Amino acid sequence: MLEDCKSAQERWGGVHQLIDRWLDERRELLVRFIELKEACDADLEAVTKARIDGFSELLMDYISAGHFEVYPQLKAEAEAFEDDDALTLAERLLERLGMSTELVLAFDEDYASPVRCQHYLKRLPAWLDRLAKGLTERFALEDQLIARLHAAHAPQHRAPSEA
Repeated sequence: MLEDCKSAQERWGGVHQLIDRWLDERRELLVRFIELKEACDADLEAVTKARIDGFSELLMDYISAGHFEVYPQLKAEAEAFEDDDALTLAERLLERLGMSTELVLAFDEDYASPVRCQHYLKRLPAWLDRLAKGLTERFALEDQLIARLHAAHAPQHRAPSEA
């Protein structure tokens, strides 16, 4: 039994570290978002492509980490605990996350080249408002995924008879 506990801690403790790192990336993304928004509000014409690129790269990295690292690990954990309700919820939430992913990809495309960036610069404040709404919903959905697919299986949340 002690070995099972140790094995579970080794296996799912890594998921916890992955989630922690990802949530740190989320905080950095929000800082960059606010800085870009403030720069737009101060002097839109002074916002550089490099600044937009820095934000966009961080945004794409965050979205990619979710889709290719975090979500699969959360699903694997729910599968390991045979949590069919969590897996059903995950499918619904992941479908909804796809909508904000499309929004992020469209933003990245609009500002991908210097010509496109210059062409769409005046739209940047409106884009940031759309992203704010989309990311707010995305973060709430991701928090639900974490709560249901990971936190519910964490040792401190299981009943004593399961520990």
